[in-house]
Amino acid sequence: QVQLVESGGGLVQAGGSLRLSCAASGRKFSNYYMGWFRQAPGKEREFVAAISRSGGTTDYLDSVKGRFTISRDNAKNTVYLQVNSLKPEDTAVYFCAAGGRTSVVLSTARFYDYWGQGTQVNVSS
Repeated sequence: QVQLVESGGGLVQAGGSLRLSCAASGRKFSNYYMGWFRQAPGKEREFVAAISRSGGTTDYLDSVKGRFTISRDNAKNTVYLQVNSLKPEDTAVYFCAAGGRTSVVLSTARFYDYWGQGTQVNVSS
């Protein structure tokens, strides 16, 4: 089992920044690829960003490219999502997820096995 705890959400004005963190515990963190997903009220959960086990490969939702950056620190068992130039449409609950499959599509939720409880991000206009 892997336990995931997100933090760093909050209320920010449009154009502002936040740094979301996801601390993992349980099994060896570097064995898992990590992803961030978000869900806005009344909408489906959507992929935001993902990072491979080593950190050498990343993937992003098109609408966040150039604004969001995913990174990981395997020594600290933590994955981060730096979110800049926030827009009201970025308002959502942000979830981190971990997966341990051998064959994976990083942007697809069904390839992830463990999920955190989420952290709320609210962007005011």
